[in-house]
Formats: sequence, C-alpha cells, structure tokens
Amino acid sequence: MNIFERYLTLWVAACIVVGIALGHALPGLFQAVGGLELANVNLPVAALIWLMIIPMLVKIDFAALHQVRQHWRGIGVTLFVNWAVKPFSMALLAWLFIAQLFADYLPPEQIDSYIAGLILLAAAPCTAMVFVWSNLSDGEPHFTLSQVALNDVVMIFAFAPIVGLLLGLAAITVPWATLLLSVGLYIVVPVILAQLLRRWLLAGGGPARVERALATLQPLSIAALLATLVLLFGFQGEQIVAQPLIIALLAVPILIQVYFNSGLAYLLNRATGEAHCVAAPSALIGASNFFELAVAAAIALFGFESGAALATVVGVLIEVPVMLSVVRIVNATKPWYERGLAR
Repeated sequence: MNIFERYLTLWVAACIVVGIALGHALPGLFQAVGGLELANVNLPVAALIWLMIIPMLVKIDFAALHQVRQHWRGIGVTLFVNWAVKPFSMALLAWLFIAQLFADYLPPEQIDSYIAGLILLAAAPCTAMVFVWSNLSDGEPHFTLSQVALNDVVMIFAFAPIVGLLLGLAAITVPWATLLLSVGLYIVVPVILAQLLRRWLLAGGGPARVERALATLQPLSIAALLATLVLLFGFQGEQIVAQPLIIALLAVPILIQVYFNSGLAYLLNRATGEAHCVAAPSALIGASNFFELAVAAAIALFGFESGAALATVVGVLIEVPVMLSVVRIVNATKPWYERGLAR
C-alpha cells in the first residue's frame, strides 16, 4: 500500500479536524460550494467523485469475466454474500442499533438518514482496495480480478433496485429520479470512461503504461476523497461538535456487518471445498464497501448536511484498520482452513 492507503484512517481523522475548523471559520464558503448544483447534482463534488472513482475502475479488466468459470464456487459465494446478504444484514443492523438501541443518543430528526447512509454503504462492494487486501492475503489474483469485474457489472443493474427496496422497507422516501441519476453519473459513466481510458493506455504502451498511469492517478484519487471529506465535515461540524459520540455509534453496525459477512463468506467457501487462495479474497470482497460511491450517492440523495452523508464517511474512517484485521484473521486461520479441506 502507498502512504495514502496505509494511513487512510489518519488522513480521514485529519479531514474531520480541518473540515470542522474551516466550517466554523468560513461558513459562507461552504454554503457557496453547497449551492453549486445542477439538476440536484453538486458540481464540485461530482468532479471530485469522478476523480476518486475513475482511476479505481481503470484497474478493472472486463475481459477477465471469462475466468469466472474457473472458480465458480468462490464466485457464487461472493455474489451471494455481496448481493443477497450484506445489504439486508446492514439494513437489519441499522434498524436494530440506530433506530432502537442507540436512538436516545442520536438526533431524532437524523435517524432515518443515518439508516439510509448505512444501507448505501453496504449496497455496493468495493472495487479498488480489495486488490490490496487480496494481495496481502496471498489471494488468487485472477479470481479477485474476475470477481470485481463481475461485481461492477451487477452493480450497474442492482444498486438502485436494492437501495430503493431497502429504503422503502425502512419507510424512507426514495427519490427515484435522483437515485437513478446517481447510478448513471457515479457508476455507468465512470465505468465507460475508465474502460475507454484503459483501452487507450493499453494501445499506447500495454500493461506497463496502465501501471504508470495508475501510479500517477492513485494519489490524485485519494486527494479527491480527502477534499470531499473536508467539505462534508465542514457541513457536519456543528452536529459532530455537539454530539461527538455519533461517529462511534455509527461505527458499531458497520463493524459487526464487516466481521459477519467476511466470516460467512470464509466459512461458505470452506464448506464448498474452495481453496484458501480464493476463500481469502472472497471473504474480503464480501465484507468491504465501495465507500466512494456511497459518499457520492448519499450527498446526491440527501445532501451535505444529512446523517446519510456522515454515516457513509464513518465507513471511510474505519475501512483500513478493520479490513487489515480481517486480512490478519484469514492469514492466521489458513492452517485450520486447509485442514478442513483435507478431510
């Protein structure tokens, strides 16, 4: 991992401090940025989100989809956890913790919004950082690539229906026009642009040129993420200063769902006889979230000052340490895993 990825939690913590301080010092600037909208899309944030997402999608080779047959059990397990378990388990955990157990400690007018943000966070699997997690766990690289490519294809069609269904079940009004616009703006268009850029880079210098371009673009992508977080916390500062416990409370269902879904994927792979080099990245893909998309969708659907936007940012805050802990668990349990396969 580069320095931005390795210390992402520290950078996010710094963004919280800087954003809150700037929000107090320059409220007019943040209001002006928040007002730069076209068709309910904040233009500065849209530019930052594209800069975040497109470099990550350039890594994806959709030609790898033909490899899904080679590890069909691991692919099936990961798809099941990503799309049939994770969004629904998060909705349940959000209702249990946010609407019930923690309700007395949270702003009542934001509870539905917090739940919506947690649902958005769980509704799309990660597309970029999982390559790092897979590498750290000696994962099968072809499986990881084909699984991520397949998830991106599924996400184009499944993200909006799943989010709409779960928000509806939670009695949260679904702004369908804005949700569909978000899917087009933050999934479909970036996928197309990223693949066009990938093809152009490959045509002009092969895989080596793609890697050189990614080495340049990746720090810009993280910088765009951090700039977006500064804006978010500039708007969220008053709420956080008044109730700093909010971030810790929102982290609880996120942590539970990460360990639950990673453990479920890991055990299902073991039960089906899949090799550890596939089970490890399957568990990591099953647990991680495409937080860049979640942040963008939360802002588009509910606004900068919403609890939904804050809930998705908490996912960014804990992403690196919690996923590194999952990497350590799957690495440490490899002998136990393989003993089960030998029976």
